[in-house]
Amino acid sequence: MQFNATPRSVQGTSASRRLRRASLIPAIVYGGKDKPVNVELDHNEIYHALRKEEFHSSILEMQLEGKSHQVLLRSVQWHPYKQIVMHVDFQRVDADKILHTKVPLHFINADISPAVKLSAALISHVFTELEIACLPVNLPQFIEVDLSKLIGGESIHLADIKLPKGVTYVAHRGDANPALATAIVKGGAAADEAATPAA
Repeated sequence: MQFNATPRSVQGTSASRRLRRASLIPAIVYGGKDKPVNVELDHNEIYHALRKEEFHSSILEMQLEGKSHQVLLRSVQWHPYKQIVMHVDFQRVDADKILHTKVPLHFINADISPAVKLSAALISHVFTELEIACLPVNLPQFIEVDLSKLIGGESIHLADIKLPKGVTYVAHRGDANPALATAIVKGGAAADEAATPAA
């Protein structure tokens, strides 16, 4: 995705307030070999871009002074109670350096799984996104989790899915194989029956 940015020479609280009154957003671009750069963005363009999943989880092309820069969205500051973007942080992308970021999980085929069809289980998404490490060229927009074989009362773990090429999971608290989704069956008896075929 592409977006436009303009250099911002004036800084400070009052300057940022004037920008927002003009429907502009103060932002910063940092990282890489260059110094941090203060920029301003069109509020409407960024507001609508933020509603798209890919803007949060893919490498973006920032157009600045006639040049294209690859960046990642790092943080967004919203107004406490209005739908107004207050500030945005971007990080430059170095093609040769491993980057750490979060990508969304897309759960598919829950409706045809034994958990739903045979046990009328409720699928609980334990994780909605995954923190990964990879080179920029290998960054996936999302990771699919196939639930078609999930059985009632059981969970699907990270080891049960195949990560895209060049992508590794960044484990936290020593949990290298977290549960991504769980099939919750109402009543212990139903859960025991669902577990029997697996045994």
